[in-house]
Amino acid sequence: MKVKLFDEEDENDLEKDINDFIEGNSIDVIDIKYQVGVSVFSEEQIFCFSAMIIYSIIG
Repeated sequence: MKVKLFDEEDENDLEKDINDFIEGNSIDVIDIKYQVGVSVFSEEQIFCFSAMIIYSIIG
């Protein structure tokens, strides 16, 4: 069993990274954990979209 971590400032970038990883590897996805973090700096909201893929290698 292995894990792969992703961290992006935009949810669309995170989605692309995850899809590229899954499509580009011979893996069996066991689970995907998703999390959003939000903070405020001055008047700006800062988002952090992250995911952890738990997988095993096929073969």
